[in-house]
Amino acid sequence: MSASAVFVLDLKGKVFTEYFKELEEESIQDNFVVVYELLDELMDFGFPQTTDSKILQEYITQKGNKLEVAKTKVPTTVTNAVSWRSEGIKYKKNEVFIDVIESINVLVNANGSVMSSDIVGSIKLKTMLSGMPELRLGLNDRMLFALTGRDKGKSVAMEDVKFHQCVRLSRFESDRTISFIPPDGESELMSYRINTHVKPLIWIESVIEKFSHSRVEIMVKAKGQFKKQSVANNVEIHVPVPSDADSPKFKTSTGHAKYVPEKNLVVWSIKSFPGGKELLMRAHFGLPSVENHELEGRPPITVRFEIPYFTVSGIQVRYMKIIEKSGYQALPWVRYITQSGDYQLRTNS
Repeated sequence: MSASAVFVLDLKGKVFTEYFKELEEESIQDNFVVVYELLDELMDFGFPQTTDSKILQEYITQKGNKLEVAKTKVPTTVTNAVSWRSEGIKYKKNEVFIDVIESINVLVNANGSVMSSDIVGSIKLKTMLSGMPELRLGLNDRMLFALTGRDKGKSVAMEDVKFHQCVRLSRFESDRTISFIPPDGESELMSYRINTHVKPLIWIESVIEKFSHSRVEIMVKAKGQFKKQSVANNVEIHVPVPSDADSPKFKTSTGHAKYVPEKNLVVWSIKSFPGGKELLMRAHFGLPSVENHELEGRPPITVRFEIPYFTVSGIQVRYMKIIEKSGYQALPWVRYITQSGDYQLRTNS
């Protein structure tokens, strides 16, 4: 299946979910007329057309399982070049919220070497702006710095950059300016990938000891390998245990641990994990008297976390310019978040 076909299927799924909440066979059957009308608006001769669910809901409305099509007038967005935004939007207070979110994917082998790592990022907007504003976003983009002759020391090289349809691609390709008229409300402005060696932000060491096949003791040490002024929130460390383990007992220096028998896991939860700290968890389990197979396979330890006010790549929003013909003042707010993606550490024990 081609990349464009995958994109279209994903796009349709998101729009249908906005209408029906649950995208299942039954919901498709119950709302066949709505689905037909949506497909007619989404695609024209095989090409995506109006794709924003908020705009579609202006003239394709649903009441129960029936479709109502507005007959009074065609929304301005249908004939407007800016199909993702309606005209006449007004706010008492004009604001833009920018979230720079990066997910870290890491695979560490049993010897402690990083086998693979990358960063997947996205920039999400929540715009509450009146009229039809023009926005210009500036990042510490390495190619932009190269074009302008600036120092590359604090710049970031982004790959696989994908933009919302509102971004003027020709402008970006010519001078790396991210210029656009934004959708109203929440949207993902762009996504990117950074293929680089990433030092694991939370390092895990584990030791598993079995005693005469009657009990097993697990020691897990976690270390925050990020700057001390940062804090990882809602940390979860998932430690696999033998499938025949029972009678769990835990001792933790911070947080709490619980046994999840249906998944053969110990979940160590830490609400707040400061950078530079080392934390310890010990678990004791009984094992049945019958010897278990030694070769169960050893699933990796996985980690979940979120670190606010921090991006591991060093990407920064240098400026956000908001231009609107009425000349109003607007406030941009920027928030940075780093979180775990596919974060796995394999063990010898």
